[in-house]
Amino acid sequence: MQDGSGQLIYYERPDLLGPKLSNYSLSNTADPHGLEAVLTQALGVRGKVVKERFLFLVGQTRIHLDRVKDLGDFVELEVVLKDSQTAQDGDLIAQELMNSLKISQDHLLTGAYMDLLQGGEKN
Repeated sequence: MQDGSGQLIYYERPDLLGPKLSNYSLSNTADPHGLEAVLTQALGVRGKVVKERFLFLVGQTRIHLDRVKDLGDFVELEVVLKDSQTAQDGDLIAQELMNSLKISQDHLLTGAYMDLLQGGEKN
């Protein structure tokens, strides 16, 4: 972060095309470099993703515009569900926004940026 703090975010989501339910855990840290060193020592490093992210909010959807080094530009839509909403409600919101932005199903990817960098993209 710009103030020198950091966040460790663990995502749990399937590698499927299209909208998918994502669960995550977040931990804030005042010492991101120390946390990185400990995690590297404990788990090793698979690789490094270098990206620049711009975030926009449209209703309850977070639109991430990412420029990823050695990969290019990407858009990610993250619908933040309300307690009263189902995954199907989120799918409908995402599909409507995809239609508005002219993002077709054949533009969707599975996996993570690291998968793409290491040639493991399935679609």
